[in-house]
Amino acid sequence: MFETDSFIAECVEAASEHEPRLAVRDVLERRMADPASVSRALPPERAGITKLHVAPEITILHVVWAPGMSFGPHDHRMWAAIGIYTGGEDNSFYRRHQGTLTASGGKRLRPRDVALLGDDTIHAVANPTAEFTGSMHIYGGDFFATSRSEWRGDPYREQPYDVQYVLDYFEAANRDHVT
Repeated sequence: MFETDSFIAECVEAASEHEPRLAVRDVLERRMADPASVSRALPPERAGITKLHVAPEITILHVVWAPGMSFGPHDHRMWAAIGIYTGGEDNSFYRRHQGTLTASGGKRLRPRDVALLGDDTIHAVANPTAEFTGSMHIYGGDFFATSRSEWRGDPYREQPYDVQYVLDYFEAANRDHVT
C-alpha cells in the first residue's frame, strides 16, 4: 500500500546515498510497480504540481497532467527521476544547436515506467492519453531555487524558466478540460 509520508522518507534517504539518482530510481520502481495503490493515495483528478518535499538536496513533486496537455522544452539543471502511475507522459528530447534547439529523440512512459534524466537534459512533455496522468517527479536539488531555462516561439528562443507561468498553465488546463 502506498503511503505518501513513507515514500517521501524513502526518497530523502535515497538522496543521501553515494549514487542518489540510482537509489531514487530504485524507490520509484518499487512504488510504481503498484500503480493502483499510488492512485488511491494520490488520485489524479486535476492538473497540477503539488510540492511534497522541497530541500536543497531533493525536491519531490506530485505532477498531474490533464488529458492531451503538453508543455514545451525546458531544462532542470539537475538530475530527475520520473515515475508514472496513471495515463502517459511522452518526452521529446532536445539539444542546443546554433542558438536554438534540435530534436534528439524521445521516450514514452506509461504506468509502472520510471525514467532518469541527466542534469543537462532538455525535454518537452505531452500527455497523449484521454486520462489524467499521475506522476512523481523527483529532482536532485531544490527545483524552485535553481535558475533554469525554457524555450518558446518558432524558432525556439531560450528564456528564464517562469514557475508562475507553469503553475498558471496547469490551472488553465483544468479550466479547458471538460469531464
